[in-house]
Amino acid sequence: MSWQSHRDAKHLEDVLREDREILHKLGYAQELYREMGGFSNFALSFSIISILTGTVLLYGYGLKYGGPVINTVGWLLVSLLVLCVAASMAELASAYPTAGGLYYWSYRMGGRTWAWSCAWLNLVGQITITAGINIGAAAYMTGLVTEALAIPAATAVPILGPVNGWNFWLAVMVLLTIPQIAINIRGVRLVAALSDFSVVWHIAGVLILALLLTFAGRYHNGWRFLFSTAHPVMPADGVATFAIGPLTVQSLMMKIPGMHALYGSGIYAFSFMLGLLQAQWTYTGYDASAHMAEETYLARMNAAWGVFLSVAVSAVVGYIALLVLTSSIPPGKIAETVNDPYPVLFIVRHALRPLFANTIAVIIAVAMWLCGLGSITSMARMCFAFARDRGFPGGEFISRISRWRTPANAIVVTSLLAILITFYSAAYTVVTSISVSALYLAYGIPIFLNWRNKRRHDGEFTTASSAPWTLGKLGSAINLISVLWVGVITVLFSIPPNELAGLTMIALAAVLVAYWQVSQKHRFRGPQPATAEEIAKIEAASYS
Repeated sequence: MSWQSHRDAKHLEDVLREDREILHKLGYAQELYREMGGFSNFALSFSIISILTGTVLLYGYGLKYGGPVINTVGWLLVSLLVLCVAASMAELASAYPTAGGLYYWSYRMGGRTWAWSCAWLNLVGQITITAGINIGAAAYMTGLVTEALAIPAATAVPILGPVNGWNFWLAVMVLLTIPQIAINIRGVRLVAALSDFSVVWHIAGVLILALLLTFAGRYHNGWRFLFSTAHPVMPADGVATFAIGPLTVQSLMMKIPGMHALYGSGIYAFSFMLGLLQAQWTYTGYDASAHMAEETYLARMNAAWGVFLSVAVSAVVGYIALLVLTSSIPPGKIAETVNDPYPVLFIVRHALRPLFANTIAVIIAVAMWLCGLGSITSMARMCFAFARDRGFPGGEFISRISRWRTPANAIVVTSLLAILITFYSAAYTVVTSISVSALYLAYGIPIFLNWRNKRRHDGEFTTASSAPWTLGKLGSAINLISVLWVGVITVLFSIPPNELAGLTMIALAAVLVAYWQVSQKHRFRGPQPATAEEIAKIEAASYS
């Protein structure tokens, strides 16, 4: 070993010891391998945000309600507001670098009731976003293959039905999920390597997309079109009923006095706000950087930067993708683009030669799979952390660490739940709406508690001394903007056409309140710091 490599190894040893000591002060043993660097931590959140997943899968949804300007202005608006949320979370991640971060932050600043509520909302959000990513990828990849091979969408498969149907997509989703589970179980080093690769793949993919559509594309709509508000669907269309699997149910919310008038008013601002789901759903999952804190070097800074930079970089790269796609919509075919099952494929296939169009289609497909891989990583860590503190049923089993030092049981259980939840509704936007609402409520709880405690100067809250990554004097204002935005999107994405998501969130809240009052209120104590002796015993068993 050279002198330089010896010095680097010594430095790494010091860093790992310091990270371990910080974790011990938070009350936890170092059970998981700490093998993830700062770039890999950022890469995981960037991969889950996946601008080649969210902007693609819900492209038609945003265009349907907001028109081209939803991509030109709406994306920027949502990006700025989400950056406030990400910055608020980054500061908290710097103060409390532990797995299941949001839940732990909420406990330290608000107590066990807030922590338990935050944990369940975060878990529901993580599971539904994983479900949304993988079922969306299954639908997209099915469309990619059937269109490339000219297979009719109505072609039936025994037992599963049409290839363009929900049952067939579910089967494809399972096939996509199995290798994601296996890789996650095998170890964080492999996940980190694939996350690093994912960053290159996403950025290079958007660059290829932009270059091909700009220089080889048939259509180039001008700025007037990009700022156009023309949209083919009014908010009143298709909101009288909603689907629960094969069932069609009459809307309950549309019976509220004034709702019909609002939806039929033709107010563009209202339609525009509904279309923001496209951008807002894309910006989910960046809490992964916080959840991976126990597996990241220099976690107090790297986890914080991972949260913030994943949103910032995605904002820029995603905007480029949306501008070139919108500019390439065939003239006069906004409605056809929206109504196509795969709007982005519709655009690239009309704008480019088959070879180029298929190249972009494959790039997007790989990006979606990598997005799902990262989402399972984050979801499992949240479940592991909550189970470790006996907040999740079967906590002792789920928090068990595999021989690869990964939470294997949590990985398998949460992945199965993500698959099962897709049986609940055949409406893709409902799954995405639930994930946005649940995740952002979970994001909002610790941010609100931090803002509240700062204002009162009572309890724990972030300071320059407790959080090396700090917002300084702007912290309270940024926290307040974040909390208000979470409130807006919770309402916005719980009303028609996503009523099922709203009713599901109400039902979920009722179940959680009942579960808390009947059982967990008397049993759940929250994170209980282990003693030095207990930590030593746990680590000895983990390392053996």
